[in-house]
Amino acid sequence: MQTEKTARKPTKKPFIILSLALMLIALLLYMAADRYLIKHVKVENALDTTETGTEDSQTDYTADDWNYTSDTVSIQIKKVAAGTGSDTITYYIADVILKDSASLKSAFADNKFGQNIIEYTSEIAEDNHAIFAINGDYYGFREDGIVIRNGTVFRDSPARTGLAFYTDGTMKIYDETDTSAQELVDAGVTQTLSFGPALVTGSAAVTNLGKVEIDTNFGNHSMQGSNPRTGVGIISPNHYAFAVVDGRSSGYSKGMSLEEFADLFVSLGCTEAYNLDGGGSSTMYFMGRVVNNPLGKGKERGVSDILYIG
Repeated sequence: MQTEKTARKPTKKPFIILSLALMLIALLLYMAADRYLIKHVKVENALDTTETGTEDSQTDYTADDWNYTSDTVSIQIKKVAAGTGSDTITYYIADVILKDSASLKSAFADNKFGQNIIEYTSEIAEDNHAIFAINGDYYGFREDGIVIRNGTVFRDSPARTGLAFYTDGTMKIYDETDTSAQELVDAGVTQTLSFGPALVTGSAAVTNLGKVEIDTNFGNHSMQGSNPRTGVGIISPNHYAFAVVDGRSSGYSKGMSLEEFADLFVSLGCTEAYNLDGGGSSTMYFMGRVVNNPLGKGKERGVSDILYIG
């Protein structure tokens, strides 16, 4: 005798699991976009740009592709190529002497403070009538660090070894966790940068740079090997050395290690020197043009901020 099979009702379980998986993927994609792509403006018109720029009809100056001289600013840029073949390193040094520390300034992309707000270094420089500029610390990539720009506090979240510029024309490397933004402003700090590591202190190269990792939102990231670099050092009050090293371009420039970068600043006579955002961000701007050749491709990468002379 045949028995009649009981019909099974279709289950909704696979559909529910698929829907939940798709919702989870969508949520993760949104969170990633929100963190790294979607602009978050915290301060509009962040910095006063009404008085930026000394290169105007009221300033007498002489200049060419590599030099600028006025009564208040002296800039001399030198291109250096060393090594041969795949070991070639190409870098640019700017020797900058200021009469007044106020000529050293910061600017934000689109003049807004926040996250994921970027422009090319050259665009930010042109917007602020800069004579000379380098990329900054890409503050917008992080949620911590002390951020003081042109004497205004934008973030007070101590996290690492930072760099401070003072009204007396000095520059000091400091531990962010030992102070606060307001204490720094009260002491005469006009600019801070939060990246690192410190390269030179007390006129000597910092040791153990070969083991340094930088803390990022992706966790600690190795900074070893030969890479494009951007850094700034001080020789004496209001006398600075800015360096940008090109890299990742065989036959043109392989880049520098942190140890080599530190030794470079020592050779320039710097008493203190500090490493800034590098890689594709490393850019030097002067008198309307990008001086270096980012990644050997001549194409800049968007950044959140610059340090400039104006």
